[in-house]
Amino acid sequence: MEIQKIITELEYKAVRSSGAGGQNVNKVSSKVVLSFDLKKSQALSEEEKILLETNLVARLTSDSVLILNCDEDRSQLKNKEIVTKRFLEIIKKALVVPKIRKATKVPKSVIRKRIKDKKNVSDLKKSRRKPDY
Repeated sequence: MEIQKIITELEYKAVRSSGAGGQNVNKVSSKVVLSFDLKKSQALSEEEKILLETNLVARLTSDSVLILNCDEDRSQLKNKEIVTKRFLEIIKKALVVPKIRKATKVPKSVIRKRIKDKKNVSDLKKSRRKPDY
């Protein structure tokens, strides 16, 4: 994965932000919408594209486009930086391949200890019973 090449493929769009903010909201387009077309990407290999598609299936549109919004700041430039960082974090997390878990055998000492503890509890409960005459 080449980060610089991926960043050049990102598409940004400035939109008017919603919510409170008075005249600033009505005049300034500070909200940034980032879109990244996974299928058209040249920076990712085919294996990486498949991995991203499976891991980000809930975030992708039907055309395999990842869309992120940011309207946290009043500055369009800061919103662009925030949404780019968020995008890179999402991509890095999605590209991590989890380790395959190897099944291990339970040690004999652990089995012996468990059986010994069960025997102790059994003896304790036997000692609480009324005597047999």
